[in-house]
Amino acid sequence: MKQYVVDQLREEDYDAILKYLKEHAEESVLGEIFWVELPPEIYSEVQGEHQECRPFCFAVNLNRKQVSFEWLIRSRQRMRCTCIAYANPRQRDHIIDFADRMLDQLKLKL
Repeated sequence: MKQYVVDQLREEDYDAILKYLKEHAEESVLGEIFWVELPPEIYSEVQGEHQECRPFCFAVNLNRKQVSFEWLIRSRQRMRCTCIAYANPRQRDHIIDFADRMLDQLKLKL
């Protein structure tokens, strides 16, 4: 899996990130996995055509040691489709910006 990973979290980092994600992402039924929707203006051409597969999102996986931001762009409606693919450069930048903005806002020192 391609992803952006921030590791070596301290206990207080984990707590702060968990709170942030609960406020800025959708919590999944799987516990410490969260969904962050992509803005439609950065959908790929195929994703833009697939109205029935929207919204598109990326997963954030949090555990006590690290937080990872997956680069696989998923549909919240379907498990398999041609619109599910790894992030294009704009989407990848958006994911990294989300992660970096979170770290900055939380003032985490890593």
